[in-house]
Amino acid sequence: MSLRAGLAAALLSMVAASPALADVPALSVRGNQVLVGGTPGSLSGVSYYWSNNGWPGARFYNASTVGWLKSDWKATVVRAAMGVDEAGGYLQDPAANKARLKAVVDAAIANDLYVIIDWHSHYAYQYQAQAIEFFQEMARTYGKNNHVIYEIYNEPKNDASWSGNVKPYAQAVIGAIRAIDPDNLIIVGSPNWSQDADVASRDPITGYSNIAYTLHFYAGTHGQFLRDKATTAMNNGLALFVTEWGSVNADGNGGVATPETNAWVAFMKAHNLSNANWALDDAPEGSAALASGASSTGGWPESGLTASGKLARSIVQGWGGTPPPTSCANTAVPATLQAERYCQMAGVQVEGTTDAGGGSNLGYIDAGDWMTYAVDVPSDGNYRVSYRVAAAGNGASLQLEQGGGTPVFGSVDIASTGGWQNWSTVSHVIALKAGKQVLGVSTKTGGFNLNWLQVERADSGGGAPIATVKASSFSQMSGVQTEATTDSGGGQSVGYIDAGDWLSYAGTPITVPSTGTYTIAFRVASLNGGGWFSFEEAGGAPVYATVSVPATGGWQNWTTIKATLTLTAGTHKFGFKSQTGGWNLNWFSVTPGVQ
Repeated sequence: MSLRAGLAAALLSMVAASPALADVPALSVRGNQVLVGGTPGSLSGVSYYWSNNGWPGARFYNASTVGWLKSDWKATVVRAAMGVDEAGGYLQDPAANKARLKAVVDAAIANDLYVIIDWHSHYAYQYQAQAIEFFQEMARTYGKNNHVIYEIYNEPKNDASWSGNVKPYAQAVIGAIRAIDPDNLIIVGSPNWSQDADVASRDPITGYSNIAYTLHFYAGTHGQFLRDKATTAMNNGLALFVTEWGSVNADGNGGVATPETNAWVAFMKAHNLSNANWALDDAPEGSAALASGASSTGGWPESGLTASGKLARSIVQGWGGTPPPTSCANTAVPATLQAERYCQMAGVQVEGTTDAGGGSNLGYIDAGDWMTYAVDVPSDGNYRVSYRVAAAGNGASLQLEQGGGTPVFGSVDIASTGGWQNWSTVSHVIALKAGKQVLGVSTKTGGFNLNWLQVERADSGGGAPIATVKASSFSQMSGVQTEATTDSGGGQSVGYIDAGDWLSYAGTPITVPSTGTYTIAFRVASLNGGGWFSFEEAGGAPVYATVSVPATGGWQNWTTIKATLTLTAGTHKFGFKSQTGGWNLNWFSVTPGVQ
């Protein structure tokens, strides 16, 4: 989840109110997030084409195109891709290429856009001395402007290694920049055309703050496999920035891959990834945003855009971005939060409601939309979060998470209520830590309205179990026996459990109402202890937990042990596999939250 909506509008309104703006919010890195003014956020805009002399993009490096990208495309970031070692690039003509780059950087600062200074090379590590000299000059010139981002290595090719080439180069260049500019965002490429951020995440750069890593994709070539690599990198703690993306093939040609582009847009929004579309040029290739002969100073009508340019413009226009909130006070829990009183949002609209109490609700909620709310949680524990929703059809779902996207606390499916103003309440129990924090409601599947959400402490037990299953009610087993129990409630327990024995409860499925944290309680007895088992789906996969059984002093001396795990919404058929025997089982239960 990211905080995207409204940056362009906010900046434009500030322009109207004041003839000069002091700066944009600073960008910084915390964990796997790039923050905007200290708040999770994301930017969207356009990358210029190579700056090289005589190349198709060079003539667009001017202040007029920057202004047009802001006013018409609603861009919040631009990228000046200064060619380095190719023909006509910086190494051959530093003055001309640097002049073109600075024209874009100066115009971006004047328009209060973020701007990426990109050392656009596939073999940057071979030109480390020149890169250090260049970025030292850029840091001295622009280091006091929050607008400026340094991208020190565009796309290492697949024959450049992370540990042997890219990382040592990056450490040297970062050190040179940080000696002058201590805090502006620096972005580092990764091997294989900046697709191997997962490799970098296993050996990250340390010793410097505000470091992000490049992710490049082209929707015609790169699909879920690359999103999986990016997810691995983020799970390992890297902050990513998509400094270059295209809707066509990786070679710049081919038709627009609209469905895969949409999948990437949803992924970037869900993970708060800032991005720049490749590229502002009129070359005869699919990735070019402009039709042949387009004006070099902007003012392009829609008919002057290519198919990929039209799609990119619509994505950038609809993205926005978000500066930190001017005021978003933390509301003490327990509380009912009116949905329209968000801190930030993306994609939703406010409309009047006929629900009890009147006022407004949020509508037009689509997949990838989100809202955030600042709360003050009094203590660690289990909390019930309820949502007042309306939906004309089935299939909608939302997800509650921490502002910025991680961790995810749980998800809720929303069934049809019969109309956009027919209201119902759905809820789930989640575990929250004490303290002031930002909760985010993100849309997994759209098609619902939201009037309010309520956060309240669950009862002392964390809520009643959604199911309690007698061990003797198994549908299949191997190796065990049932016997009379003296435990509370009487009946039969399962005993004579040895290593390799198993139990299946496929005949007593349990419906888990929402994805989230659950506590599984097991009623066990063991003379000497030392037993342990796996709790799993019947059939053996997935395994949710491995549980040790303590000594209880007798085969009918019962105690309850617990395991906390994550379950997905839907029907589950659970099972047990004994790894070490010497224990009895009377029942198990499933309860929302942490017990």
